[in-house]
Amino acid sequence: MLKNILKRIVISIPVLIGVILLIFIMLRIVPGNPVSTMLGEHVNQAIIDKVSREMGLDQPLYIQFFKYIGNAIQGDFGTSYRLNRNVTSIILEAFPNTVKLALCAAVFSWIIGIVTGMIAAIKQNKLLDRLFMGVALMGVSMPVFMIALVMQYIFAFKLKWFPVSGYDSLACMVLPAIVLGWNSAGSIARMTRSNVLEVMQDDYIRTARAKGLREYRVIIGHALKNAMLPVVTMMALQIASMLSGAVITESVFGIPGIGRLAVNAIETRDMPLLQGTVVFTTVLVIMGNLAADLLYSVLDPRIREDA
Repeated sequence: MLKNILKRIVISIPVLIGVILLIFIMLRIVPGNPVSTMLGEHVNQAIIDKVSREMGLDQPLYIQFFKYIGNAIQGDFGTSYRLNRNVTSIILEAFPNTVKLALCAAVFSWIIGIVTGMIAAIKQNKLLDRLFMGVALMGVSMPVFMIALVMQYIFAFKLKWFPVSGYDSLACMVLPAIVLGWNSAGSIARMTRSNVLEVMQDDYIRTARAKGLREYRVIIGHALKNAMLPVVTMMALQIASMLSGAVITESVFGIPGIGRLAVNAIETRDMPLLQGTVVFTTVLVIMGNLAADLLYSVLDPRIREDA
């Protein structure tokens, strides 16, 4: 297993470097001068040139890139143009807010997804099955921003059950967690249903029933245990995607997390901050994929034997 872990880490290194190179090039070919944006429109050109030299922006792109790689390895993503602060410290301040949102969304999606998927499998082709799968399909199909705005309008603006925005209390996390977790809950519910239905056709399920076990013990003790292997893998991957993909949710609900940092960096052309958030979220996704592979190998001994 250790050999497999090291192999996946080595494979991830070129992916990370490729992402850094891509975002580095894209930010440099976008029209406009970041120094002019930072200093304002009516600044003298001589001052702009001086600041550009001090920041190393007058150097060839390949030199800037290798310097950035060297500093990033040491955990230094540069200094924010807009905030004039170390990018790493800014990201680490915003990251706990994203983690809190992602964990709340994950708990919501896991509980709702697994429970509704099980019920839909047990009540196959009945009213509850069609209802739950319809809601799951809606969650998978609807854009996040649409769900967020509808939730805000109904439950915050009209019914006033929850705050419209903010992040300083548990009530503030309810709507953002539902919005961020709805898509994942739909995917988990659909996969849980299909896996449970598939497992229920296996021989050991018929054997368990022949022994006289009650149906709920057959489903929970035998069917669900084996049906959850691919679902658990999806759940681990979704944690990484929630941590890195909460841009819209954080922006709509005013949560100062990693996603909102990236949006603000794009608006102000703050290249170091945007690069830092992209690299940081890429690392999270890679770590999430690695964790999912490890978790699957732990749950299924056959994977360890093949590795």
